[in-house]
Amino acid sequence: MEQQITSKEKILKKVRQALNYKSKSSFQNIDLESNVFVRPEGETLSEMFVKKFVSVQGQFVYCDNTFDCVDKLLDLIELRKWKFIFSWEEETQNLLDDSGIEYYDKKEHLDKIQASITGCESLLASSGSILISSAKNSRTLTIWPPVHVIIAKRSQLVLDMKEAMQTMRNRYGRNMPTMISFITGPSRTHDLPSTEPELMPQMVVGAHGPIELILFLIDDRKQE
Repeated sequence: MEQQITSKEKILKKVRQALNYKSKSSFQNIDLESNVFVRPEGETLSEMFVKKFVSVQGQFVYCDNTFDCVDKLLDLIELRKWKFIFSWEEETQNLLDDSGIEYYDKKEHLDKIQASITGCESLLASSGSILISSAKNSRTLTIWPPVHVIIAKRSQLVLDMKEAMQTMRNRYGRNMPTMISFITGPSRTHDLPSTEPELMPQMVVGAHGPIELILFLIDDRKQE
């Protein structure tokens, strides 16, 4: 026991010495406040986001208003013949209820899920990513279904991660959600080895999440 205490003290002494030693920074004038991403001249946030989102295999549906969104969502459900749609968020459920779209709001039949419909926190124009959190989205419904449908508004567009996180802090203050995640296109995994030695490693879509990510963007702003 005595030997253990002695060893512990030696380690703590080294830690204290390391904390007291201030090494000279090689990057004293580094700028940590300015934005890393800059919107290209003449390009709107919407155009920037859509270009990035589509490039990572996201499927984009523009909606002129809420009614247009419902109409196009109904067309998609009919086309895909979805019977097991899940939604666990109040705001999204209200939209589906008003539209007469049937959905499951409990875990029964979750093994038969064909698609989930959720909202989101923000849309990041710089990367085409979508910010979700446990405050608005179920963890299960963002990773379990083969198809994840997100309904968002143009007013939720931000430039980058810094702006998205500031929006979160303004919205929730000290009561930040327990889960925050950035979705960039459908789930995919790179560099999985092929069974054929002569073939290059391949990308697998849907390796650990939805195979399809479909965004319905409601235009609640006519100008940015």
